[in-house]
Amino acid sequence: MDSEVGEQSVVRCGWRGMAGDPLYEAYHDTEWGVPEYDSRALWEKLVLDGFQAGLAWITILRKREAFRAAFDGFDPERVAAYGAEDRARLMADPGIVRSNAKIDAAIESARIYLAMRDRGEDFSVFCWGFTGGKPIQNDWTGIGQVPAQTPLAVEVSKALKAKGFKFVGPVIVYAWMQAVGMVNDHLTCCHRHAPIRRMGG
Repeated sequence: MDSEVGEQSVVRCGWRGMAGDPLYEAYHDTEWGVPEYDSRALWEKLVLDGFQAGLAWITILRKREAFRAAFDGFDPERVAAYGAEDRARLMADPGIVRSNAKIDAAIESARIYLAMRDRGEDFSVFCWGFTGGKPIQNDWTGIGQVPAQTPLAVEVSKALKAKGFKFVGPVIVYAWMQAVGMVNDHLTCCHRHAPIRRMGG
C-alpha cells in the first residue's frame, strides 16, 4: 500500500511530495477526482494539463492563478481572440510556462471549443459521453497500480486530436480524466476513495 499521511493522520494517495504541502493536499482533498460537468471548467483543466506536458503537476498548480490572470480567467471568447500582441505578452510572463507551442495550442483550443459550441456540441456532453456521463470507479490499493494511460484515454485522445486539439496525448488525457473525475483513481486506503459526487452535489 502506498499512501501519505498528512495533518491529523489523514490518509491520502501517495503522490510524491504531497505530504506537508498545504496547496497540494488541498487540491487532492477538495478537487482532484471530483466530477466536473461545467464545459468551461473542463476546457480550462484540459488546457492546463496541456501546459503540464513534460512537467510535474505541482508546477502548474503553483502557477494556476498566474495562468488564470494571464489567460483572462480562461474565458474562451477572449482567448480565442488573442493575436500577436497577446502571444508576446504571454511569452514575456514569468508567472506561466512560456512555450510558444503550448500557448498557440491553448489559443487554438479556445477557437475549437467555440466552434463546437456554435455547432450545438456541448464540450461537457462530448467529454462525459465517453464514460456514459458517470465517473469510472477504480479500486487501486497501491500507487503502482494506477495506470499512466488506458485504452479509453487513447480513444478520448484520438477524438480530441480529430477536432484539432493539441497536447492531448493519452497520458495527458488520462491525467485530465483523473483530475476532472471522469475516473476516480483515489487509492482504496485514501479518505477520498469513496465515490465522489459532482461539484456542489
